[in-house]
Amino acid sequence: MKRRAFIKNTAAATSASLILSPGIAACNNGENDQKKRPLKNNIHHSVCQWCYGKIPLEDLLPKLKEMGILAIDLMGPKDWPTLKKHGIICSMCNGAEINLTDGWNDLQFHQQLIANYTEMIPLVAEAGYKNLICFSGNRRGISNEEGMANCVKGLQQVLPLAEKHQVILQMELFNSKIDHPDYMCDNTAWGIELCDQLGSEHFKLLYDIYHMQINEGDIIRTIREQHSYFGHYHTAGVPGRNEINDSQELYYPAIMKAILETGFKGFVAQEFIPTQTDILASLKEAIAICDV
Repeated sequence: MKRRAFIKNTAAATSASLILSPGIAACNNGENDQKKRPLKNNIHHSVCQWCYGKIPLEDLLPKLKEMGILAIDLMGPKDWPTLKKHGIICSMCNGAEINLTDGWNDLQFHQQLIANYTEMIPLVAEAGYKNLICFSGNRRGISNEEGMANCVKGLQQVLPLAEKHQVILQMELFNSKIDHPDYMCDNTAWGIELCDQLGSEHFKLLYDIYHMQINEGDIIRTIREQHSYFGHYHTAGVPGRNEINDSQELYYPAIMKAILETGFKGFVAQEFIPTQTDILASLKEAIAICDV
């Protein structure tokens, strides 16, 4: 399942509250499939469900808990009761966005977006969650400056509600070179300027390591210097958006250590598309790589 299709089909329906259950997590140590070790829990691990869409959610969630993953990304209200039943939190909520291309940078979508986020923000808070994703949208001939002004104008209409409910809106950085042609928020500098103009701690950037490696590189220095603007991280291997092991160019242990050095307390979510036959083995390997 493509992420674009998955998010398009996610809709707000119900709300639920969740208390994260404590426990000792375990995952494969990468040396012997039979040996398991407790996670260090320096990194708060999460995973994007769309990458494992072939596995029913009811079957996936217990497997995540076995690995020590107690959070999942990109789930809407209709699935929150299922997460609660399994003791998994939603570390990045969705369902308020229109899609990945029709976003805040275009005035024609503001009325719908304002209505969607006005409805969704209280539901996120009621469920005990705090992160809600949003997107700039595609340029469609709109300049970066005009798109920035439009984003500010629209987001200012919903940020007071987010602040009231202690919900953080997070705009994801995408690459426009390979996966999302014409997407406006395709570089860190543009996203940071938007954060500065909005001037709210309840608006952050979702720093997608895969996407930013493609569009600009310089991942570790960017994290070290600009981490205060980043509220969430996504991973994947470059090139290909597959496993984050030595089949690709990024060295994730060093990236995770750089994130830890900033004092980050949020979530790092695996968002790669597994190529192995045993897709959960790929996820176990990724968690072991990032558990620094």
